[in-house]
Amino acid sequence: MTTYNLNIEYYETRATEMINKLLETLTRQEVKASAPLSALTSFKIGGPADVLIEPATVEGAADAISTLKDAGYPYMVIGNGSNLLFSDKGYRGAILRIADNLTKVEINETRVVAEAGILLSKLASQLMDRSLAGFEFASGIPGTLGGAVYMNAGAYDGEMKDVVEWADVLMPNGKIETLDNATLGFSYRHSRIMEAGGVVLRVGLKLNRGMYEDIKAKTDDLTEKRTSKQPLEKASAGSTFKRPEGHFAGKLIEDAGLRGLSYGKAQVSPKHCGFIVNNGGATAAEVLHLINVVRKTVRDIYGVTLEPEVRIIPEVPEQV
Repeated sequence: MTTYNLNIEYYETRATEMINKLLETLTRQEVKASAPLSALTSFKIGGPADVLIEPATVEGAADAISTLKDAGYPYMVIGNGSNLLFSDKGYRGAILRIADNLTKVEINETRVVAEAGILLSKLASQLMDRSLAGFEFASGIPGTLGGAVYMNAGAYDGEMKDVVEWADVLMPNGKIETLDNATLGFSYRHSRIMEAGGVVLRVGLKLNRGMYEDIKAKTDDLTEKRTSKQPLEKASAGSTFKRPEGHFAGKLIEDAGLRGLSYGKAQVSPKHCGFIVNNGGATAAEVLHLINVVRKTVRDIYGVTLEPEVRIIPEVPEQV
């Protein structure tokens, strides 16, 4: 991550001004200053964000983004923070977190409407209780529904594109558009929402009626596979690298002799080489160093370029 000579007083003043503007429509419980990002990400890494916004309603989220845009203040929207690596120095802007507060779910036969902040694991549990099949693959993905749709998250031969019927997306022009599956343009770990700079607010799912016992058995089987093969006991951002065409990232890393490679408190997981884990107190700089070593080694040996699946967020946003 790039090092900047920052005028801290300037950023503190801007943050204070922005918080005061946000408090015109949001409450003190929804807006905070200097929030540690290590507490908001599954990697447990990251310095403070100048402003943290946790809106209580979908409308509040839309209003907050409108206020941020009107002020020209840099911001980033996150969910459960399960696929992110923030700078050790934090983020000089606002983090808008769509998570714990935005979790309403409505179920009508085999169609489901859910707010973007609900955890995939909790949604999967609710759907299983209603004997709705097709969402089992997502039960162990550590993220929110909105984040999963944004990047077309998937596991064990299932992806969000298989179950999403539509999504309400807040577009950069401030309008909320309902986009159907085709318009969302899903592909591997990608959707058109990324290109458009949109924010997922609500999602419509189409599932299938199933037998509770079968759904539970499949969910339990996938849980056992994850537990036995993935380093869930360690802090991480999930799979560190995307799957290169014709290969598996973890296999390439293992065959390159990098299993267990450490730098500081960051380590290529001995349990699954596709994960870089935080052994307690790792820094973003250590993780980035390890990512670069892994990428260079695999490229030199196999001629394959591994692309990070984890999103690497700089201290100073590009908008500044």
